[in-house]
Amino acid sequence: MRKINFSEIEILTAVDGIEPLCGRLLNIGINGFVINDPNDFNDLLSHKNGNWDYIDDELMSLADKTPSVTVYIADNEQGAEMLLLLRDEISALKDFAEKNSLDFGELSINIKNIREEDWADNWKQYFKPFNCGEKLLVKPSWEDVADTGGRIVLEIDPGSSFGTGQHHTTKLCLKLLENYIKPGQTVLDLGCGSGILGIAASLLGAADVCGVDIDENSVKIAKENFAKNKISADNYNVYCGNIISDKIFAESLMREYDILTVNIVADIIIAMSGMFAKFLKKGGVIILSGIIKERADEVYTAVEKADFIKKDECESGGWVAAVFALKN
Repeated sequence: MRKINFSEIEILTAVDGIEPLCGRLLNIGINGFVINDPNDFNDLLSHKNGNWDYIDDELMSLADKTPSVTVYIADNEQGAEMLLLLRDEISALKDFAEKNSLDFGELSINIKNIREEDWADNWKQYFKPFNCGEKLLVKPSWEDVADTGGRIVLEIDPGSSFGTGQHHTTKLCLKLLENYIKPGQTVLDLGCGSGILGIAASLLGAADVCGVDIDENSVKIAKENFAKNKISADNYNVYCGNIISDKIFAESLMREYDILTVNIVADIIIAMSGMFAKFLKKGGVIILSGIIKERADEVYTAVEKADFIKKDECESGGWVAAVFALKN
């Protein structure tokens, strides 16, 4: 059995940021983490009894450390994709804290023995060409494929954005997209990341694709990836914005799409669920992914309350994806 190594990922935050950060980690399927909260240690010191004769200096230093949450991620292709997903979540949390004047600390990432700025090159060793579904072959630009086997080549360089296609959530979404898309249809991808789902839709025959992300860097990367796949600029648009908090921006996107793809996390899907119907034409479908199995029922209930009915579902590695259609 091949030994799997792990990277230690420390996320620096503030005391008030620990709980929301842990919530974000749980949302993306990270269930184990170590919390360093100086307040806990100070409380321990203030309530210590007379049996404490000595406290090691190294232990005392915990009281002055920056609050942090530490997680361990496998050094393999799934771990590389998970780190990109983690970075997306932290970026979204930073954005939330800034807009609401909250002190969640610096929310920076320290990777043991690897500088964060070096990760962009280090993780490339895990991203190799692979087949997805029945029609697609996904590859990074730095890899050549001599024999595609007749598959459609989707070239993707995620940079610092989630979406190489290797993570379970993206694979599930691509599989369902392949099953439901028809030539000439229109697609809206909410939370587009690297742009992989919108690009797949275009390559599978979509006439018009719109991608949306709250992160400006993701929008830049998505546009670059569309261009790498030689998709005409007349057939896609990518925008930066938040449809939950920016009503005017959301309304600017409200046209009738055939397919809506949402590969984010459970809480965001639930928050968006009441808006989905405004983006779909009659007979259109939503493809939802990024949902850990334990929260599937919660997400499904919210979407069904928004007048949708589940048509399809698939699962992989503890994650689920589903297709919903408007009720007649």
